[in-house]
Amino acid sequence: MARIFVVEDDAALRGELMRLLELQGHEALASTAFDRIADEVLAADPDCVLLDLKLPGDGGHAVCRDLRSASDVPIVMLTSSDNEFDEVMSMNLGADDYVTKPYNPAVLLARIQSVLRRAARTEPPSRIEHKGVVLDVARSRVEYEGRRVELTRNEFRVLHLLMENKGAIISRQELMMELWQSDAFIDDNTLTVNVNRLRKSLASIGVPDGFLATRRGQGYLV
Repeated sequence: MARIFVVEDDAALRGELMRLLELQGHEALASTAFDRIADEVLAADPDCVLLDLKLPGDGGHAVCRDLRSASDVPIVMLTSSDNEFDEVMSMNLGADDYVTKPYNPAVLLARIQSVLRRAARTEPPSRIEHKGVVLDVARSRVEYEGRRVELTRNEFRVLHLLMENKGAIISRQELMMELWQSDAFIDDNTLTVNVNRLRKSLASIGVPDGFLATRRGQGYLV
């Protein structure tokens, strides 16, 4: 799992974040001093940084700028501010995502997984194959035993994420974040509709029913 550095001056919240990360199998690091925090983070060489916007001194924006000037490490900004200027400033300084407090733990974990996946990607493959099913990334279509079908945008995104992580369970929350890139309320049934449409598309070219499997209470996998 990932090494994640938590930069948060609220001791209670910092401890809560670290416990949440450790329960997911991540290695959680933190500091209680913030005068040279960017240097400390860089020395730890983390896979991701959770960075509070309202830090003592120059604040999270300055830390974000210093980190980004020296590293491509994924940065997720955390803040109690819903000011659009703060969000725009954070993204312009190089933050990869922006989560407002109080946050839903599942949403935060999904955001972290999303930035970790993006950071891990190099040149994306043009075709992904699994169990005889071939996803043509460039053409947004899927092939099986000489038959093919064009996918809608959402069908493609669901199958692409699952096939990139073949053999691993992808939670419904992660899939919704991949589809809609938002922690705004999305009716849970909307994802079910998209998954069912994908299953019908796969069945139309003869892909076996069990290829896209449901793990009740956990998510989906191929």
